[in-house]
Amino acid sequence: MIAITNGKVLTITQGTFDPGTVLIDNGRIVAVGQDIDIPAEAQVMDATGKIVMPGLIDAHCHVGLFPDGIGWEYADGNEMTDPITPHLRALDAVHPNDPAFPELVAAGVTTVNTGPGSANLIGGQWVCLKTVPKPSIEEMVLLEPAGMKMALGENPRRVYGDQHKAPSTRMGNAGELRAALVDAQNYLDKWTNYQDELGEYEAKVASSGEDAKDAKKPQPPERDLKLEALGRVLRREMKARIHVHRADDMLTAIRIAEEFNLDLTLEHATEGHKIPHILAEKGIPVTAGPILFSRMKYELKDMTPRNPGVMARAGVKVAIQTDEASAVKYLPINAALAVREGMPEEDALKAITIHPAEIIGVADRVGSLEVGKDADVVVFSGHPFDYCTVAELVLVNGEVAYRRLAA
Repeated sequence: MIAITNGKVLTITQGTFDPGTVLIDNGRIVAVGQDIDIPAEAQVMDATGKIVMPGLIDAHCHVGLFPDGIGWEYADGNEMTDPITPHLRALDAVHPNDPAFPELVAAGVTTVNTGPGSANLIGGQWVCLKTVPKPSIEEMVLLEPAGMKMALGENPRRVYGDQHKAPSTRMGNAGELRAALVDAQNYLDKWTNYQDELGEYEAKVASSGEDAKDAKKPQPPERDLKLEALGRVLRREMKARIHVHRADDMLTAIRIAEEFNLDLTLEHATEGHKIPHILAEKGIPVTAGPILFSRMKYELKDMTPRNPGVMARAGVKVAIQTDEASAVKYLPINAALAVREGMPEEDALKAITIHPAEIIGVADRVGSLEVGKDADVVVFSGHPFDYCTVAELVLVNGEVAYRRLAA
């Protein structure tokens, strides 16, 4: 049992306790607040003068798929042989020994959603991980699959623009994405019809007491891994996480999502500041960012660090993302820049904790300091939005994952 005491506790969802205590047992939070009885056997960690808060979460990054400083042999985020690859799983490519992981832990980032890049219209399935390195990637998984990566805009149209029958315009992107979803719907219908026919056959056999001579057992459709994966998106078992920058591409994504009743999250939403009330009215969450980024292409010409704040003030659920690998460790600096440019501090704190947890689908486990949740706790030397602040202590699943050594 561990008790973190006397710090300013930012629970994110249950208010602030100053001073407060977080009590941890068997990897879970068992008490948060003031005037908490601390058992005699508990290991007490004094956080006087410090900030205590939940581990930070990046809802969109590429850790383990695009390691820094290594050549093509470890760049596993874009399978650029087919624009439609929903059957691919980030789980099969993440390198658990990526040197970025311990750097993230040391920065207080304890959960990430990592996945394919945006070369393909449909790139594959995300995986949500705890960042403490383990020998097996399965030991790091929090949720898998954690959404289906899709992309609109410049990236998918320029990758395949010179190949026969590949989309090379925004019209082509949208058309091919719709066609893939229709194929998946037809595939689901085939399986539904097969199940119905099988049920009728089995009922007929059961009523006759033996195989009916005039009854022919139906045969299942041939399996298709791509369409199976997209079928889960159509059934809303997986979010459609669509990479978009321009406002018109965002509206195309919304249009397609409404046509097929998809559970949509907009990734990047760089021009969300142009249509914040549409996003708020439709209840569409976004993972905004990166903020620490340059204008590498035309569709980023109107990027601004004001973007997350404009959307948050309009009522949009915003998570701040880095779209990075080792630079995920600068997640709180991204959020601090958003605050400097008008995002309310409370919204910015939620944008790197509870909002990404909710958008990913793991808020029952992480994202806030609440009884019953995983004990992913960070003790910061000061406010996380101060550039001089460092993580002094990081617990993941109730175990010390990082302790800063004295200078």
